[in-house]
Amino acid sequence: MTITSLTGINGIGPQAAKLLYSNGFKTVQSVAKASPEALSKVQGFSMIRSEKTIQSAAAMLADTKTSSPAPTPAKEKAAEAATRPAKKAKQDTADKTKRKIKKLKNQLKKKKLKKKDRKKLQKKLKKLKK
Repeated sequence: MTITSLTGINGIGPQAAKLLYSNGFKTVQSVAKASPEALSKVQGFSMIRSEKTIQSAAAMLADTKTSSPAPTPAKEKAAEAATRPAKKAKQDTADKTKRKIKKLKNQLKKKKLKKKDRKKLQKKLKKLKK
């Protein structure tokens, strides 16, 4: 089970699912078995919300045993976007920078560059390397 399954709990959206997941409530079962006190330690969960969430998770488990509803595509997409790791975004940015540096180096290797243009490229390259 993933964060997507947590969004199936009534009243839990992608952000709340992410908070629950990062605080150790990784499955609907773990939410259903949690105490209201434990759940209220999660940011944004009061005692009242914790109790309602636990009840909703338990009801969802009871419903799941009888039938297995498919999660809605909108909720799945939102949950994926909320859980996209920041490291991936940083890595993508680093890869982009590396490609730009490589491109600038290739442009600098050309012999028919004017002195003015060469200096501009060197300046850009220096900025990117920082």
